[in-house]
Order: sequence, then structure tokens, then C-alpha cells
Amino acid sequence: MNCMSSMLKSKKNLIKDYCTIIIGTFIMAVGIVVFIAPLKLAPGGVYGVAIIMHHLVGWRIGLTGIALEIPLLLLGIWLLDAKFGAKTIVGIISLAGFISLLEFVYGYDPLIALPGNPAIADPTANFIIALFGGVIVGVGLGLVFRMRATSGGTDIVAMIIAKYFKHIPLGTLLIIVDSVVVLLALVVFESWTIPLYSWLVIYVTGFTIDKIISGFNRRKALFIISNHHEKIKDLIIKEMDRGGTFFKGSGMFHEAEKKIIFTTITKKELPGLLYRVHEIDADAFISILDATDVLGEGFNSLRERALR
Repeated sequence: MNCMSSMLKSKKNLIKDYCTIIIGTFIMAVGIVVFIAPLKLAPGGVYGVAIIMHHLVGWRIGLTGIALEIPLLLLGIWLLDAKFGAKTIVGIISLAGFISLLEFVYGYDPLIALPGNPAIADPTANFIIALFGGVIVGVGLGLVFRMRATSGGTDIVAMIIAKYFKHIPLGTLLIIVDSVVVLLALVVFESWTIPLYSWLVIYVTGFTIDKIISGFNRRKALFIISNHHEKIKDLIIKEMDRGGTFFKGSGMFHEAEKKIIFTTITKKELPGLLYRVHEIDADAFISILDATDVLGEGFNSLRERALR
């Protein structure tokens, strides 16, 4: 019975994962077709190239994107012996499909199809739209990444280069590859505003992805050193219903033995904790760190994150 229940739960989680990937790729498609492509921006990646080709020779963005993705996937399998999971394949196909669908709905030239489209000679409007487009694409891509799928595309190109230039970090190669696409847009469209806006979109997208993956509710990790560590322990456990850990240490000046408290709390709990610790020991030393994510009892589920 437990085995059957576990299988049903696993199947339910798998369906949830694929639904999230499809929702993520739809959001990405909206950002690309409605906001980024009309401004002729090419924020790296396969679809940056597809946008350039769309405005240069009229090729459809969705079809161009999938036509570039497939050879790159095969190249990755051949040169890297990479195994691309079903989630990545679903992500790549659904993204191309949604982009093609939106192109059909809005017309293959969004500049004409969308009345009042702000892709005009108004720098403020263009800036806002580029910013908004980056956020939308970042939200979609962040959802895809959370499901342990990848974006494929130029990521594979960077991985292939990294195989032969091992001294260059993969992150650096990704930036270089995407920047080449951005500079290609500069050559094609002969406008400095396009690469500048494109780099803005790349930055905003990356920032949003980080937020989606790690969450917006940052926690605070605290190291507390005090001679009244037992009272502070009671405060954390009994009054705040939180846990913690004692570390043994010694002072650098007098080498006196000390107990160091490590605990993690929410941002809302921080002011109250600081106030109460000050009441207990005004000479306490506290180091406060940002914790982008906390997994375990009282916070996010480690099991759900690990098995997602």
C-alpha cells in the first residue's frame, strides 16, 4: 500500500513538474514575442539569433529557434556525451511551439500586429519595455530551471568550448557566447542602443532567475557570541520556537573558551531577536548573514527540493 501511495505521489509530482515547465516556457514566449522581439533586441541565446534573422530576412522566430536547437542538441550528444532529459526536450519543444503560436496570433511582425506598440523612438518607453521583457523571460526561465530542466541552446556551445579551453570558467564562456550574439545585433542593425538594451535584458533576466530559484523570502543566518548563551538559547527555543547549534570557540585576545550560537530566522523575526538579545546581553556580538534559501524543519522542505 505504501509502495502504491509512493508511486502515485511520484507520478503527481512528475505531472506537476512538466506543467510548471510548460507554464514557464509560455511565459518566456510572451516575453520574447511581445516585448523583446519588437524592439529588435537580441539578448543572447538561440532566440537572440532567431530574432536577428526574423528582422533581417523575415524568418519566423519559433521555427528558426527550434531549427537551431536540434543541431546543437545533437552536437552536444556527440561531442559531450551529454544526456538531455525528457524535461529539457519538453522545454525546448514547448518554447518553440508557444513562440510560433504567439507569432501566429499577433502576426509574424509584432511591430505591425500590435497597435500602439512602444517600439518607437521613445527611449523611456523602450527602456521600460526592455526591463519588463527581461523580468518576464527571467520568471519563465526560472520556473524551467527550478524543475531541473535546462535552456539548451548557447549553453551547449559554451560547454563544448569549455571542453577544449578548460582554464576558462563555464560562466565566463556563457557571457562571451551571449555577448557575441548581442554584438551580432549591433553589426546587423547598426545601432548602439540595441546591444545596450540587450545587455540590460540579460542582466535583468539573470537577476530574476536567481530570485525565482532561491525565492524572494530571504532568511537570516546569525552567529551570536555571548557569555549569556544559555539565556539566549532559551529565547530562541522557547520564545521564538526556533532551533540552533552550539559551536565551541575561543577568543583571539584572551583565548577564553566561548560558545557560539548559530541559528536561522526570518527577516520579520530579526528585529525582535536583536531587541531581546540586547536586553539579555548588551555586549553580545552578532554576525548577520543573508541565507538565500533554508531547507529543513521549520523552513522549506528538503525532500521536495531534492526530489523535484
